[in-house]
Amino acid sequence: MKINTEEILNEIIDKMQDVMKIRANDIPNIDLYMDQVTTFMDEKLRSTVRKEEAQENILTKTMINNYAKNDLLPPPVKKKYSREHMMVLIFVYYFKSFLTISDIQTLLNPITEQYFGEGSELKVSDIYEEILKQGAAELPKLEEDMRTTYEAAQKTFSEVDEDDAEYLRLFAYICFLSYDVFVKKMLIEKLLDEVSEKRQNREEALKKEREEQLRREKEEQKREKEVQKREKKSKTVEK
Repeated sequence: MKINTEEILNEIIDKMQDVMKIRANDIPNIDLYMDQVTTFMDEKLRSTVRKEEAQENILTKTMINNYAKNDLLPPPVKKKYSREHMMVLIFVYYFKSFLTISDIQTLLNPITEQYFGEGSELKVSDIYEEILKQGAAELPKLEEDMRTTYEAAQKTFSEVDEDDAEYLRLFAYICFLSYDVFVKKMLIEKLLDEVSEKRQNREEALKKEREEQLRREKEEQKREKEVQKREKKSKTVEK
């Protein structure tokens, strides 16, 4: 089984560089209708899909509508999507390959709630650009890591017949990469659990605070009614 793993590795590295080039200025600064959104995503992210998925849309209308329904994406305004909508969609596209919808909600909700649209100095576009800028700076390290892992896999099964060793080394490389992905996924999930717990604790604290405020208001209203009742009674006695 002859598989040119190094060629595939170089191809993946090139694709990663292409994906990191979708900068904020590459996204139309006008509101887009759904068809325009799906067309843009197809054009920019087509290189990231596998061959058997080449005929499928990167993001379908149904997917995008479901993201809005599940609070992954703020609802469109008059059926149009802004540049910020597009950035959030790109984040969703990346995350959905290894995170659940619930986890993506946990991760993105604080971003869309606090920085989406008007009213905040820091915008989704600022966050998007910062992530891409730093991500691009990390690419050489990622490339070096993948090549180092590949070289480690090539050193395995040195005493096995070469015909068998080729596939076994490929298997080893996939195992090493999978272990790396597995550990990083565990880390991501643990971090998201922490975010979710802190968010839940904050919401519970706010709920208790509102309940306490409501209780104090009711007590104050009760005292006012009692005062009014006594004043009314006092006036009746005086008459």
